[in-house]
Amino acid sequence: MTHSRGPIKRLLFQTPIFTPAITPMSQVPDQLRYRESHEWIDPATGSVGISDHAQQELTDVVYVELPKVGAVVKAGDQVAVVESVKAASDIYAPAGGEIMEVNVKLPDNPGLINTDPYGEGWIFKLKIADAGELTALMDAAAYTRHIA
Repeated sequence: MTHSRGPIKRLLFQTPIFTPAITPMSQVPDQLRYRESHEWIDPATGSVGISDHAQQELTDVVYVELPKVGAVVKAGDQVAVVESVKAASDIYAPAGGEIMEVNVKLPDNPGLINTDPYGEGWIFKLKIADAGELTALMDAAAYTRHIA
């Protein structure tokens, strides 16, 4: 092929095209409420855990210190600890109430927090003292903006 200024050379790139790794968006279920510190609570059941985003940041969870059943807590109280290969993180009560149940599977299988943070990886169940406190928490859309 020629052009008025001479032949046109075709350039062939010898290097492969680079495709960056894509990190999947964190799951943020609509029915839950969220704290800025990444705990979630299901208003219907009182189940509490850490968000998909939080477990991704922590990476492999290796230990969970569960709260005591029967403990009465206030919103924002430190109630549990999750340890990963990277860090230990305090877990805070998203609302006030009584700890009714803990996930007895977690001591032997803390990785459930990584594999199913909104299902089998729940940490404790709270009998919510004042459902009005949940309005102070973020809904899914606000939490999605928070982690973006």
